[in-house]
Amino acid sequence: MGYGYYSYGLPVFLAAVVALYLLFTGSGEAFNVGRFLEETSPYAWAGTGIGLCIGLSVLGAGWGILVTGSSILGGGVRSPRITTKNLISIIFCEVVAIYGVIIGIVYTAKLQVVPENLLYTPENYFTGYALFWGGLTVGTCNLLCGVAVGITGSTAALADAADPNLFVKILVVEVFGSIMGLFGLIVGLLMVSSAADFSAAGAASAVVSPYVH
Repeated sequence: MGYGYYSYGLPVFLAAVVALYLLFTGSGEAFNVGRFLEETSPYAWAGTGIGLCIGLSVLGAGWGILVTGSSILGGGVRSPRITTKNLISIIFCEVVAIYGVIIGIVYTAKLQVVPENLLYTPENYFTGYALFWGGLTVGTCNLLCGVAVGITGSTAALADAADPNLFVKILVVEVFGSIMGLFGLIVGLLMVSSAADFSAAGAASAVVSPYVH
């Protein structure tokens, strides 16, 4: 009960307090999502997306290796034969991080140096938003994929220690779990397929938001 209150009730309460403060102090226009989206640099969106892509992917891989590795070591005490062939579960977890690094490299190739006064164009906004949401999508998919592969690999190791005939059957489930990360990689590529590299534009079309100074 207490955990649920602090996880959900407290953030909502703080957001309501801030919103009411801005409203009653005559600064209600500052609570403007559209203004935030327009005045934030496209570089910030792109960099955040790339960071989330790599960071969440590595987090998922590390989480999966932690769960799987501890089970392999624990089960290996009883059955030392499982320690070698169950390393494939560690490889599956590590591939999740590689997916994130590959997408991060692809996304980084779209970052080009553009003067600030020529940066705020519809094309650059689109590229920044596409890199952000693409990176968030890939990172989230890889995070969940790493957790799924880690838990399944842990179960495979313990099942193999008890009955060697169960290893292949559970390994099939683990393979399907690892494919989710590949789905995220493909979706991430599709989301930025129509986004051009950052480029400078003419002064007439450079500033598209009245909030950018």
